[in-house]
Amino acid sequence: MNTINQLAPFILMFAVLYFLMIRPQMRRQKQEKNFIQEMKKGDNVVTKSGMHGRIVELTDDSCVIETLAGKIKFERSAISMEMSKKVNAPKEIKK
Repeated sequence: MNTINQLAPFILMFAVLYFLMIRPQMRRQKQEKNFIQEMKKGDNVVTKSGMHGRIVELTDDSCVIETLAGKIKFERSAISMEMSKKVNAPKEIKK
């Protein structure tokens, strides 16, 4: 019984760490993987470096994005988010 009482704080710390850090990161990685697989021509996207553009060509591991400066080829993993989802997202009401 004494050893369980000594291990309880460590078990509790691990549980808190799992639910506050590990689980949300795994969920984010899963969403990013699904997003990369579901990209299609015509999507307005933002790269991880902050470049905005529209997808004009897709291959298995890369995509060509049309920006105001011209067409640029990126790896699929370098795409951060689709802009139409961000623009159409409901606004938070601040109180």
